[in-house]
Amino acid sequence: MIGHPSAVSCQRCGAQTPEVAHFCQVCGLDLRSEDLRRAKSFAVKPDEPVASFNLISTIMPRGAGQRPQTYRIALGIGMAVALVAAIFGALPVAILVAAFTIPVVYIVYLYDVNLWEDEPVVVTVAAFLLTGVLALAFTVGWMQLRPTVAQTPAIGGGTGIGPSVSGFLLVAIAVPIIGQILTQIGPVYLASRPKFDDLMDGLTFGVISGVAYSTFDTLVRHSGALFGGLGSHQDPATWVVLIFLEGLVKPLIMGTAAGIAGAEFSGLGRGYDGFTLRYLRGFAEAVLANIAYAAGSYLFSFLSGSKGTLLTLLWGLLILGVLILRVRNVLHTGLMEAALEAAARSDDSIGESGELEFCAACEMPLVAGAAFCNNCGTAVRTSPRTQPVGAATGPADPHPPALPAAPPEPHPSSIPTADRDEDQGGQA
Repeated sequence: MIGHPSAVSCQRCGAQTPEVAHFCQVCGLDLRSEDLRRAKSFAVKPDEPVASFNLISTIMPRGAGQRPQTYRIALGIGMAVALVAAIFGALPVAILVAAFTIPVVYIVYLYDVNLWEDEPVVVTVAAFLLTGVLALAFTVGWMQLRPTVAQTPAIGGGTGIGPSVSGFLLVAIAVPIIGQILTQIGPVYLASRPKFDDLMDGLTFGVISGVAYSTFDTLVRHSGALFGGLGSHQDPATWVVLIFLEGLVKPLIMGTAAGIAGAEFSGLGRGYDGFTLRYLRGFAEAVLANIAYAAGSYLFSFLSGSKGTLLTLLWGLLILGVLILRVRNVLHTGLMEAALEAAARSDDSIGESGELEFCAACEMPLVAGAAFCNNCGTAVRTSPRTQPVGAATGPADPHPPALPAAPPEPHPSSIPTADRDEDQGGQA
């Protein structure tokens, strides 16, 4: 039955419509004309707008509504320890703590919410350790093999040698592109498994993979200070800014960028979308974000003193802000999809294991017997007869209304109540 505690009545036809619906599935009435995308109410935390810079509810959505302070405090403690160590010249400690603060907190978050359905070890190895090993090998390789003209000075160190074309092409173009490809190997493998094929999983796979790449990239780039013991020729203020940049801003840039691509690989609807145009767009967005950050970091690194480090930090914060807004939109869309799927499965003819139909226009789940999509308002009858609406085909379902390849269902506008499923099977 469609009727449940979160259902509301359509003002035009009286049909029971899921609370999360934008359009009535019977008559197609626009139920939320003032805020079609629910932009003022983020699906993770309704008291926040979608356009917000709240970090915890963006990258840790499952714990945002219950204990957001736990993860916020953990991140704060980790960064505070790293900054204090940098101030007192304990650079190895500062670098290690800064590099591993976000990965450790994020992995604890994954275990805490059991996001991987009792397979956290497999996911952690595939998404974090695999990317970390690849990043370590790649960063060591390109830093050892780079020509002299392409060498990049330490951030904020300053140099009398200006930027070169070969150096820019290597550091700001080639490395970000290859690095982004490496961050997609683990997420693509995991998201292609049936157990982890929804948009939420793809987003999280990408975040942890991007963070892993940043962690090991930081360790290699600052290996001199890491193994050089205490003290440095740079002043403590420069290292404080650098630790904040390398320990917080850079991993979040790489994590959110990779998360966008991973989410588009999973896509909307049943099954994963794979290497579609939407994935290519998400991947391109991630690459452009990393190129923008790497280019700014490379060019600013030639400035003397702490100017380069500070400008790199400001540039990174700007890029991170754009990425957070983009991730929140992707996440909001995915959670609305999950809500519509739950509403569709509340029908007795489908249940938890039944086959769902999906809108051909927006790929959102359709409520059983719907004549219009709850999300975009597209008429279901406009779907092609020769191909299924869903993302993938499977064995025939024993319930005729759930067969996507069957002839279109009769328009149910004459039966607007929650009792429609009584005669669905005999009208085909």
